[in-house]
Amino acid sequence: MAVSRKTQPELADSLIKHWPDELSGLFAFEVGLSGGLDSVALLSLLCEARERRPELMLSAVHVHHGLSLNADAWAEHCQALCDALGVPLRVEKVQVRAAGGESVEAAAREARYAVYRRSAASVVALAHHQDDQAETVLLQLLRGGSVRALAAMPALRELAPGKLLWRPLLETPRARLEAYVRERGLSWVDDESNLDTRYRRNLLRREILPRLEQDLPHYRSHLARAAMLQADAAAILDEVARQDLRACQTGNGLDCAKLLALSAPRRRQMLLAWLDDLGWPAPEPGALLEFLRQAEYADLGTSPLLELSQGCLLRFADTLQAWPKAQAEPPAATVLLWREGDAQPLPDWGGELAWEWRDRGLPAVVLKNGASLAPRRGGEKLSARVGRREVKDLFREAGVPPLLRRRWPLLYGADGELLAVPGIAVSHRAATEAGWWPVWLPARS
Repeated sequence: MAVSRKTQPELADSLIKHWPDELSGLFAFEVGLSGGLDSVALLSLLCEARERRPELMLSAVHVHHGLSLNADAWAEHCQALCDALGVPLRVEKVQVRAAGGESVEAAAREARYAVYRRSAASVVALAHHQDDQAETVLLQLLRGGSVRALAAMPALRELAPGKLLWRPLLETPRARLEAYVRERGLSWVDDESNLDTRYRRNLLRREILPRLEQDLPHYRSHLARAAMLQADAAAILDEVARQDLRACQTGNGLDCAKLLALSAPRRRQMLLAWLDDLGWPAPEPGALLEFLRQAEYADLGTSPLLELSQGCLLRFADTLQAWPKAQAEPPAATVLLWREGDAQPLPDWGGELAWEWRDRGLPAVVLKNGASLAPRRGGEKLSARVGRREVKDLFREAGVPPLLRRRWPLLYGADGELLAVPGIAVSHRAATEAGWWPVWLPARS
């Protein structure tokens, strides 16, 4: 199937004329080919570009979701099209599993992008067009989306290290693509799920936007321009948030005093930037606001907590800290490797035991004679100047949040006596006038 140059040459010309500078020197491109009209048009346009740029290496990938009875036929159609155009095609079968609360549509999208990230090409090209961009802006607005969400789809972004995702058709209306494909006599497939108006995008596309177009025929370009302006605003927000983040970061997390000196909107944006760096999902706006309120007004002896799917944010003393979910229970016991005050990494515990020489601490001879670490079981008491103190009270007074207490090791002597709660207190009975003070340094990654 030869690609004719006699019809609508302006589309191919525009594609080449507006080739992003970031793609200069990159020659391996892979098209995400569903078999629908949009991706068929993009593949044909890039074939035209290949005729003018022989160095361009073009391939395609079809993701076989297996969700439709027609899925095999779509894959066969894509193969026939690619054979006719002289484009290598890989067909990737995926299993779509929707997690709790996730839609099948979202799960299918994630499976699709996972395939794209495995591409051997430097650039993965997708056929999202101006209508898609307008729909995305409206969908995000209806969801109460942030500035970043309203920026919709970028034309170019990093897909994976060393790999770019390119959407060259975001300024092109679908009607223009349809005219292009029809004039070339190219065929495409229609996904029957696009008729199901239970999906919000389909509801907009089939029932709402046609009515809007009657009075506002240029709504697509207007919404696309709005997305561009929101992208600029999002970039400025991100720049300020990153500056604030650098100013507030400490070795233990975020300095609470510096954080709370910022305006409320800057606090939220900075915290979202921090979570983004951690690779954690953004919390619900209301939950984030409540956590920041508690972090500002709660007593120092308490530890406000915000639970997320990948861990917890908490205020601990004068810092905000991020703690991944523990992958396992702490070990039953660990022998102390005493090396004259050298720190002992304890990955099974999730931290490191360090030592400080203080005016009052534990004698080295006690630490050499078979000391060990064990988790808290409940009811432990530590010798104090007067009587004995319950460990749970020491944790509470020190502001150690319950999240951390379970994996906070207790230091025992060879005779089974509790010698210290590292970083909080040492046994009055076991301590000497000058000695070693254990310090527990939990890891946050």
